[in-house]
Amino acid sequence: MNNHLSVIGVPMDLGQMRRGVDMGPSAIRYAGMIERLEELKYVIDDLGDIDIPRPERNQSEKLDNLRNLNEVAEGSHRLAVEVDKVVEKGRFPLVLGGDHSIAMGTLAGIAKHYENLGVIWYDAHGDLNTGDSSPSGNIHGMPLAVSLGIGHEKLTNILDYQPKIKPENVVIVGARSLDEGERVLIEEKGMKVFTMHEVDSMGMPKVMEETIQYLKDRTDGVHLSLDLDGLDPNEAPGVGTPVMGGLSYRESHLAMEMLYQSQMITSAEFVEVNPILDEKNKTASVAVGLMGSLFGEKLK
Repeated sequence: MNNHLSVIGVPMDLGQMRRGVDMGPSAIRYAGMIERLEELKYVIDDLGDIDIPRPERNQSEKLDNLRNLNEVAEGSHRLAVEVDKVVEKGRFPLVLGGDHSIAMGTLAGIAKHYENLGVIWYDAHGDLNTGDSSPSGNIHGMPLAVSLGIGHEKLTNILDYQPKIKPENVVIVGARSLDEGERVLIEEKGMKVFTMHEVDSMGMPKVMEETIQYLKDRTDGVHLSLDLDGLDPNEAPGVGTPVMGGLSYRESHLAMEMLYQSQMITSAEFVEVNPILDEKNKTASVAVGLMGSLFGEKLK
């Protein structure tokens, strides 16, 4: 894995309706992320936070059942431009959210540098909705679909190309809350998904072995998109859309340790940390701990 990390914060809260997730990047930094990674001998460039456009006060506009479409699209474009520069310089992009809509910008900036970028989507949700299928119109439930080229063109065409990734290069881990439209899309595209049923029946070591093996020969880089709501709410309470019955702290550390051992991860983002909903910054601390394992730290 690249020893030179460039950190980008994305204080985005417009992809959903619960305020506070825009403070996620600050909470993660406050939990000691930079110091933790420097102890592992990484060179860190903290590039600060992307400037996110704000809708007019008391306005949460929906266009085509997409809440804050223009602002989310513009924020994603700004992120994509910065991530593109980081990859161009040969550095590892480490992106801090913010809600999960930011993945559209992250992947747009990364995928143009790869022929077959793989994605591990570590999440309770599939994030495969569109304006037509979404019950809420919240764009943080759509970034994986958008990155596959499915959705509104203002989102799918960030940096003027689409799709960013191929469905056969995606593995979803930890899913336990899928809308009907998402289930249909997964079936149509033949996407690989390890739900909590598979995690429980197979065990996390087997799930990650299969994930790594599946992506190893078909991709030329792998992006990890980790939503903290992939973990059980008892482990990570500070998230906007908690779903009971999630991944444990230890399972998640093991997954990150195995990804480090595979040396296949070329970029990563950690999203949906909401300190307003958290308990003494517990979720941000969990995120930092998982980063430690992803970058080579071992739990004692």
